Amino acid sequence: MCSKNTLLLASIALATLCLLQYGEALPSIGHYGKRFDPMGGIDFIQICLNNCAQCKKMFGDYFQGQTCAESCLKFKGKAIPDCEDIGSIAPFLNALE
Repeated sequence: MCSKNTLLLASIALATLCLLQYGEALPSIGHYGKRFDPMGGIDFIQICLNNCAQCKKMFGDYFQGQTCAESCLKFKGKAIPDCEDIGSIAPFLNALE
């Protein structure tokens, strides 16, 4: 079982890799449109990124982790992938030949 810190570092690394690959500057934390529930203290984007990292670990090359992380940022964590729900991860799966 991975610790929270390990998943956090993995998700940050994945998001950073996605941004650096396209030559874009890293966004400052306050400017990426963070979806945060002040009542519950939930950061939906972070949960989304953590789930992308977890699915990438589970499915390896069959899962497009970069595309998943980009969608977390683009849609501000509104569609959180669940590695055990094929419908939520279907857009990020690919078949290896």
